[in-house]
Amino acid sequence: MSTQNALLTILVEKINNDTLVLPTLPAIALKVRKAADNPDINLNEMGDVIGKDPSLTARIIKISNSAYLGRVVKVTSINQAVTRIGLLQIKNISTALAMEQLFVSRNDLVGQYINREWNKTIDVVANAMAAMQMYTKATKNRDLSLDTMTLSALVHNIGVLPILTEAERHEEVFANPTFLDDAIDKVSGRIGANIMKVWDFDQSFIDITEHWNDLAFIPKKVSYIDFVRIGAALAGRMDTQKDAVLNLAMQRGAIRDMADLDSEDFKAARESGKQIFV
Repeated sequence: MSTQNALLTILVEKINNDTLVLPTLPAIALKVRKAADNPDINLNEMGDVIGKDPSLTARIIKISNSAYLGRVVKVTSINQAVTRIGLLQIKNISTALAMEQLFVSRNDLVGQYINREWNKTIDVVANAMAAMQMYTKATKNRDLSLDTMTLSALVHNIGVLPILTEAERHEEVFANPTFLDDAIDKVSGRIGANIMKVWDFDQSFIDITEHWNDLAFIPKKVSYIDFVRIGAALAGRMDTQKDAVLNLAMQRGAIRDMADLDSEDFKAARESGKQIFV
């Protein structure tokens, strides 16, 4: 057995034995999600919860004033921002904005992987959001929400983080490009699904993290995973499957016209999505 396969075997054993270190949601995201699940909470109380984190407060105000929500009149306080966004959306949006805190490392090689992963993920998010906005505009279908789409795309490849964490903890054996690329390709989906379960996310998130790059997994009707795949294909994450992804999206009606992906409306929506995380 090669060293690479031996390391992968160790990683899989850790997964099977529940000894692989999984990331935890940032503390502020946990607080916001817990507060949002309280049926008695009001907008002002939610504003107080978010207001305890200056960084998240600034980003929530920024997003409430962005093209993401299509508003012109500016808000200047967290209470105004929460009122504009609404309690139903604030849970996912706050979680999404806090996700960047997970993408850090002290190891140079692992840090390069994590930075690359974050930047690529933002590309996926921006493309997926733009694709869904084009779909919603064309079909008038309001079954899917943009905030859930944003979070879905952000966590689609979250399974890479425990692999990179393991490499950071045992850099003398795990932190090499050959092993990392192979491990990410073979087990990141399974790990991602486990993370979603531990975080108590809905089944749709579990399916996305486990199956986003498996085109044999096809839901009965258009869902978030369709737009995650479109976003990934356009971001260069699925080069060998790009045509298959886009053709499948056309067949399922997630894309109405391939020309839409080159339109000015699509480009503007994609740029607006990126700006949320800059």
